[in-house]
Amino acid sequence: MRRSARGAALLTAMLTVTLVASLAAAALWQQWRSVEIEAAERARSQSHWVLTGALDWARLILREDARSGGADHLGEPWAVPLEEARLSTFLATDKGASADSMDPAAQVFLSGRISDLQSRLNVTNLVDNGKVSEPALRAFARLFEQLGLPRAELAALAENLRLAQANPTANGAAGYAPLLPQRVGQLRWLGLSERSLTLLGSSITLLPVRTTVNLNTASVVVLYACIPGLDMAQAQRLASSRQSAHFRSLAEAGKLVPEVASELNDQLHSVNSQFFEVLGRLRMDQNVVEERSVVQREGLNVKTLWRDRGSLGAQGTPLQ
Repeated sequence: MRRSARGAALLTAMLTVTLVASLAAAALWQQWRSVEIEAAERARSQSHWVLTGALDWARLILREDARSGGADHLGEPWAVPLEEARLSTFLATDKGASADSMDPAAQVFLSGRISDLQSRLNVTNLVDNGKVSEPALRAFARLFEQLGLPRAELAALAENLRLAQANPTANGAAGYAPLLPQRVGQLRWLGLSERSLTLLGSSITLLPVRTTVNLNTASVVVLYACIPGLDMAQAQRLASSRQSAHFRSLAEAGKLVPEVASELNDQLHSVNSQFFEVLGRLRMDQNVVEERSVVQREGLNVKTLWRDRGSLGAQGTPLQ
């Protein structure tokens, strides 16, 4: 009887120890989880404010550029990318002091760049007053031909964009019209394949209004596409010439290619820009947060049209 009582007591004690250990482990896990969530939330909040500051910095640069006037070109301060640098270098009051490796800000790296979106063909230009625009369609056709992309996709893109603009509130097939995309990556809704989107990448944009192409910032292939009659050698000549002296007017650009000077007009081409893309990139340990914003400059006013943010791995690819 005594042996049974001792056995029961020992079993009870073991169960009690097991229960206490389980409860302690659960409490410890809950505490660890709470700390992790708090740290993640704090990092998210900090990255938000840092990237917001970077966007404000970019808007200030564009505002000051507008204040100085003149054409927009790749030799201006806004076009110089911010290479990756420790966040602490922007915060230090003593510029001569080295960053403290124990300072959390010393382990955070910031980089960014501003790109001229009017250096690209604007998909919105494909439709004008409810109809497919022939000049814009010809420009895109030259671009598709140069990149080896199927013309059928371009035809589908133009027609579906026309339908989407005619009925922007339609709910896809239920409304008998495609959804109106807001980002370049969404152009697959209108018939572009993933391969075409990848190849078109830096040559097209999607802006809320029709825009001209800035001859000071456009790539060689975009220059070729947007100027009827221009060949690739002439496009290369234009791009090379502006490295030493940017174009202050369309007339100056026309002097370099007199054979097609008559094709330059202020409805399709310009030497100024209003729409820019701002990319901010924050790296903390193995985590990368990127924010891509589109801003519109009207006079000295620079407003943000939209912002996209994403978390990536250290080897992550940029947002699309």
